[in-house]
Amino acid sequence: MMHLPYYRALALLTLVGVGAASLPLLAADVAQTVHDTQAREYLGSIIYSSDAVQRWISGEALYNEEYHAVLGWVNGPRSIRHGIDGSYAIYRFDADGARRLIRYGERPCRINTYGDSFTLCSQVNDAETWQEMLAAHLREPVRNFGIGGYSVYQSYRRMLLEELKTPGEFIIFNIFKDDHYRNLTGWRNIRLGYTMKARPGVSSPTLPYIRANPATGEFIEVENPCPTPRSVHNLADADWVVDTFEDNFVLKLMLARRNIKAGTPEKSYPTIRALVGEHGLDIKIEDAATLQEAIDRLFTNAGIFASKRIVDKVEEYVAKNGKKVLYVLSYAVDILKDTVRKGKRFDQSFVDYLDEKGLPYVDLLAAHLADFAKYKVDVDEYAKQYWIGHYNPRGNFFQAYAVKDRLVQMLDPKPTPYSPRAMRPPKVRGKGGR
Repeated sequence: MMHLPYYRALALLTLVGVGAASLPLLAADVAQTVHDTQAREYLGSIIYSSDAVQRWISGEALYNEEYHAVLGWVNGPRSIRHGIDGSYAIYRFDADGARRLIRYGERPCRINTYGDSFTLCSQVNDAETWQEMLAAHLREPVRNFGIGGYSVYQSYRRMLLEELKTPGEFIIFNIFKDDHYRNLTGWRNIRLGYTMKARPGVSSPTLPYIRANPATGEFIEVENPCPTPRSVHNLADADWVVDTFEDNFVLKLMLARRNIKAGTPEKSYPTIRALVGEHGLDIKIEDAATLQEAIDRLFTNAGIFASKRIVDKVEEYVAKNGKKVLYVLSYAVDILKDTVRKGKRFDQSFVDYLDEKGLPYVDLLAAHLADFAKYKVDVDEYAKQYWIGHYNPRGNFFQAYAVKDRLVQMLDPKPTPYSPRAMRPPKVRGKGGR
């Protein structure tokens, strides 16, 4: 009976004469059993094989993401055929772990950038990133510490590590739309759901994460669940994975989404109703639509709350260490299209927070909306200029010049093109000025 669907189990309890006073407790037990059963089935379907883990630890990664004890993974060199016009995008990295500096790499670097794949600049070559386009204009290097798939929290943690080794006086901290949600996972594959058959390797490892509840102010930093190479083998152990992630906030949301898709949303009503209460939301869950609304609001509210607290920590760090930071908000094309059609944005509370704090930032969604208003095409046609999933080179050019003015305003001393030094005549070499 304990494996029956939730409402069938309750009906059976009533038929066999369970007292009314006992029903709430028994209902809670049944709901927990339904969750536990689904959690074990789902987690068991996405664990890795021992062989896949060993290959990854040994350096055989699908996308050359190398294991990192603190951050979960870092970049490795690679070439992937996902660039513009079907070309290969070639990724190379310097000894300090940053993407290869092309322009003015021989000069001291005072600008470091952190974030996810929209900072790394996936799908373009080393010289086509927005950092390299900025460097060409400013006539000084801009270092790129972006890593694909990172959360806001991982970017913050990488900043702490890299600034000890390769410090920059000025920091660009880029926050992509999905990074808010990534703050909360603990294991990337809980969201992505790759089975070994679908993706036969470790491409979605564990990461440091946040337990957050905006209603209570809870903000707990949790270290990478696999903090040693040996511990990564736990991801091939179903019992360990269940014990570690069964009560994970994001897992509960993902199971609810799966139940909606399977046409059995009622299996997640008790779990999500409990989360709604804990997170102080006023949503009455009574069908698939209201369950989906609850999932979306829980996830977005907690993710953005976590990002706000992380930005607080970034501000504490830069103030303590005499640095300056410029925040950049970047987006995939779906967010631009959704905002154009609905007239509102999903992260308005985060933008409001930056405004209330008086923090310097560049909002690329607002920049694109202003740019789109100049065109007489629909948003789908407009977007083709800039996105191929990530930004194409033209999209990176757009970002570089959207960021330029706020960055120059922050830099002191000013870069050469914005300095009296630019008025000095160039030194003449050799005879005849040649």
